Amino acid sequence: MNTEPRVLFVSGIDTDAGKTYATAWLARRWMDSGLSVATQKFIQTGNEGRSEDIEAHRRLAGMAPLPEDGDLTTSPVIFSYPASAQLAARLDGREISLEAIDRSRELLSQRYDRLLIEGAGGLMVPLTDDYMAIDYVVERGLPLALVTNGRLGSINHTILSLEAIAARGIELPYVLYNTYFDNDRIIAADTFGFIERYLQRRFPDTQLLRVPAM
Repeated sequence: MNTEPRVLFVSGIDTDAGKTYATAWLARRWMDSGLSVATQKFIQTGNEGRSEDIEAHRRLAGMAPLPEDGDLTTSPVIFSYPASAQLAARLDGREISLEAIDRSRELLSQRYDRLLIEGAGGLMVPLTDDYMAIDYVVERGLPLALVTNGRLGSINHTILSLEAIAARGIELPYVLYNTYFDNDRIIAADTFGFIERYLQRRFPDTQLLRVPAM
């Protein structure tokens, strides 16, 4: 990869893959290089009037709240029920406004050097019955960072995600390996090594970065 993407969509191999922490870590990494960085939550569920993931980004990255946090520009779509986006929207009796997400993305990308958009769940999380998170990434032409980890079974989830990324021609600057879940050193080492070799064969321009545990 020759240049860093200005806007990066962060997705995971599954729910609770470690996207929030990896997003904050990458934001801090870019901030330490002298860049101004904003993070945005794609769709927040399980909250009202606030985004716990945005708050976690600020805390974990050592960032002060952004002015755009107060008016929810950084979290434009929030649903109260802690479920998948399409179910949470249906239970709240509202639709998911991709236009609101787009407006936030465009505004933040104009105001900051870099923007990280943390997705909701994995790439195939449904927004409607026939529209997935990955469709949004493709339609907007967003480069992607995929968050993985060393849990048993994560190789399967990672390869399935990478195959979907390749099939849709999505740019993949980063795979972020979250070491927080490295509870078994043997499994973790094998998982990292397998993913590393796979990327070298199939995604030679993708950087595999270890995200250190706190």
